[in-house]
Amino acid sequence: MKRYHVTTFGCQMNEHDSERMKGMLDSLGYAEAPGRDQADLILFNTCSIREKADSRFVAHLGEAKRVKRERPEVIVGVGGCWAQSVKEEVFARFPFVDVAFGPGQVHKLAEFLVSDSLTAQGYFEFEGFTGHLPAKRAHGHHAWVQISVGCNCVCSYCIVPSTRGREVSRPAGELIAEVQGLAADGVREVTLLGQNVNSYGRDLPREQRTTFAELLRAVDAVDGIDRIRYTSPHPKDMREDVIRAHAELPALCEHIHLPLQSGSSPVLKRMRRTYTRERYLDRVAMIREHVPDCALTTDIIVGFPGETEAEFEQTVEVVEEVGYDGAFTFIYSPRRGTEAADLPDQVPHEIKVQRMQRLVEVVQRRAHDRASRFVGRTLDVLVEGPSRTDPSRLRGRSRHNKVVNFTGLGGPGELVDVEILEATSQTLSGQESILSRAAG
Repeated sequence: MKRYHVTTFGCQMNEHDSERMKGMLDSLGYAEAPGRDQADLILFNTCSIREKADSRFVAHLGEAKRVKRERPEVIVGVGGCWAQSVKEEVFARFPFVDVAFGPGQVHKLAEFLVSDSLTAQGYFEFEGFTGHLPAKRAHGHHAWVQISVGCNCVCSYCIVPSTRGREVSRPAGELIAEVQGLAADGVREVTLLGQNVNSYGRDLPREQRTTFAELLRAVDAVDGIDRIRYTSPHPKDMREDVIRAHAELPALCEHIHLPLQSGSSPVLKRMRRTYTRERYLDRVAMIREHVPDCALTTDIIVGFPGETEAEFEQTVEVVEEVGYDGAFTFIYSPRRGTEAADLPDQVPHEIKVQRMQRLVEVVQRRAHDRASRFVGRTLDVLVEGPSRTDPSRLRGRSRHNKVVNFTGLGGPGELVDVEILEATSQTLSGQESILSRAAG
C-alpha cells in the first residue's frame, strides 16, 4: 500500500482542503504515513498570506528534496495559495516537484496520480467550488463546512482574490444536506468557512438566494448539531440579523471573530477595507447590546505602509476600548502583486517590531481581563482530548472558543460542565462539575 504525508500551512480553509486531500487519497488506496521519510507521496498545502508562511514552507520543501534524492520514485506535490501565486515559477525554482495545483484544483491531484505518465504537471484554473470530495476529519465530533470559495473584496494588502478567485456560494440545500450527513456521522460542532462568510448567497440565482442569517437558522435546525461557528466575517457586511441570530439560535456560539486590521480610518482607507473606525465600533456596540457575553476576537496588522505613530496609537485605543478576548497580530509584509507592496512610506522593520511588542502587551492584558469573568462560572465544554501541557488532564473548548484545560472523565466529543478556577489571557483552567458527572 502506498503512503502519503501532508503538511498544512495557513488558515482553516487550508486545514479543510487538507482533510479533503487526505480523504481523496484514502479513497485511492493510500494510507497516511507518520513522516515524510516513510511516504511515497509528499504533499504541502501552502499559504501565501504572510511572508513567514512562505519561508517556513520553503524550509520544509528542502527536506522533501533530500527524500527525493534518496528515493527518486517519491512524488512531491505542492498545493494551495503559494503554489497558485507563483505558478509560473514552481517547476523552475524547484525542479524536483512533480505536481503543483491551486486551492481550486485539489481534485486534479487524483487525476495526476492515476494517469499513465507522471511528468510534471501544474493545475491552476479557477473552477468554483471543487469540494465534493471525501474528507478525513481530524476530529470525529467537529467538521469544517465550506459555504463559499473566493473573495470579491479588493483589500490592498491581500493576495487571496488572486489565489482563490471570485466569490462563489454553494446552494443552501446542498449545504444543509452536508450538515445533516455530518450529524448522522456523529459530528456535534460545525464551522462554516468562507473568505467572507457574511456576504454568502449574494451571487446565487434569485430563486436560490439565501442570506447568511437564513443559512445559520437552517443549520441550527439540524438535529444533532450542538454548536455552530463561522469564520471569517467582514465588518462591512456584519448585519443586525446575523448578530441577532447569536442571541436567538441555541447552537450558534457566543463568539464572533471580527477582523479590525487597523483602528485608524486613514489606514483602513489605504487598506481598502471599506469601513471606518466608527463603523467598526458601531458593529461592536451592536454585538455587545444583543449578545453581552459574546467573545470578540480579531486580526490586526502592524506597520502598514504610511502608518504613523498617531495612527498606530488609534489601533491601541480601539484594542483598549473593545477589550478583545484574543487577537491574531501580524507585522505587515508586502505580498507581490498587491497594491500595498508598491505604496510609498514603507515602515522600517525595527519600528514595526517595537509597535508589535507594545500592541501584544495591551492585547494580552485586556484578554486576561476578559477571561477573568469566567472564573467562578460553570461552562459548557466540548472535550477534544488530553491537555497538551498535562496528559493527565483534559482539553476542550467553551462556546466562547476559549481553550479549557481541566480534570475530569469526559471523552472526545462529549459535552461536560466545567467549573472554571483560573484564567490566563489565552486559556481557562478548571474541573469537571460534580453535578455534570452525576448527570452523566
